Amino acid sequence: MNNIEKTLSIIKPDAVERNLENEIKEMFKINGFNILKEKKVQIEKSEAEKFYKIHQTKPFYNDLCEYLSSGPIVAMVLEKENAILANRDLMGATNPGNAKEGTIRKKYGISIDKNSVHGSDSIENAKIEIDFFFKD
Repeated sequence: MNNIEKTLSIIKPDAVERNLENEIKEMFKINGFNILKEKKVQIEKSEAEKFYKIHQTKPFYNDLCEYLSSGPIVAMVLEKENAILANRDLMGATNPGNAKEGTIRKKYGISIDKNSVHGSDSIENAKIEIDFFFKD
């Protein structure tokens, strides 16, 4: 039984600034993801606050919102069997220093904040996050 899922991936400002979009997209493709939609946008801090609302009680919330709105990002809808878990595996640990070899964050992440990519953490959040960037 195949379980095709969609997930949201964001190439964050630090990676866009370093022109890593194509390398990161290539890593998704090599790992069997289809990129269904993508767009390069710069969001306002107020939009970042809505996007990261789930984290609003955490101490890093404000910095996270400042950072996501600090430069252009590439939002993508990825599709694959078990896409959410597969994407989280490919991204690697939030802290690039703890990420496994071969993961996006190990290869490109600068710090726990500037870790190059975001990915949805559940089917429910994937739907919310995809709708946030790609309202039909």
